Amino acid sequence: MPSTWGAVARRGARQLSAPSSVGAYEDHRSIAAPPLPPTWVRDERPASTPAAPSVAPRGRPRAELPGDVVAAVRTAGSSLTNRGREHLVTLTAEAVEAYNRGRYEDAARWIRPVAEAAPAVAAIREVAGLANYRAGKWRAALVHLRAHADLTGDVTHLPAAMDCERALGHPRKVGWIFDEVRAASPTTEVLSEARIVLAASLSDRGKLDEAIAVLVASGADKRVRNPAERHVRQWYVLADLYERSGDVPRARELFTRVALADPGAYDVDDRLEELGGRVGTARRRPR
Repeated sequence: MPSTWGAVARRGARQLSAPSSVGAYEDHRSIAAPPLPPTWVRDERPASTPAAPSVAPRGRPRAELPGDVVAAVRTAGSSLTNRGREHLVTLTAEAVEAYNRGRYEDAARWIRPVAEAAPAVAAIREVAGLANYRAGKWRAALVHLRAHADLTGDVTHLPAAMDCERALGHPRKVGWIFDEVRAASPTTEVLSEARIVLAASLSDRGKLDEAIAVLVASGADKRVRNPAERHVRQWYVLADLYERSGDVPRARELFTRVALADPGAYDVDDRLEELGGRVGTARRRPR
């Protein structure tokens, strides 16, 4: 399973800065997709399994699947012919390859029949959930991400499930899943992502003070000597919330932290300039 999750909260360009109407959904997916298991690597050998029309042309590089996943898919398709079982394996490899290449709609389409045939295979549910999430297919993503959590007890991807509920306009369910994540005592990274999605859900409804409080209560506004990626993301989100709430000095100070910790991150240079900050001067200061 993936060792890290690629930041539901990392937004690019100007998505965070534009005030949204109450209840409107702003895309909360990360620029970089959550990685699939590192053992799923590309196999440059020509494909030997006949492919259906929905699969990429024969001979195209495809991911090499872990043996236990291949065995689980074949077992799940035991009622099919040998050709049918191998076709499911091929679809899985093509879906993983498409995901790795950023072709999320293709990945979601190709993994769908595999998930239908092998609903109890956690790895398949994981791929289906992440691919649909990246493709913006919120309902399908939510089904698979929840199934993956139920099958494994792993809450790593539940912040993404929270974001699906957020996109679907279900703020109470966002809160329920957050409570589930928190109760599981997950890694700091997963919990920080869940808090950011919860804060985003609150801000969607115009509850900026509550959104800020969620992050500040967890120490998200504290200075750290060697900030990790999660710290930078939290500072950026907090800066945006402060700006939208009218606290420009606080927003400027947090955007400056982001610029110092990760020069060029997101659209922080533009944000600072709009708020009267001096990006170049800030970067010359010692950390």
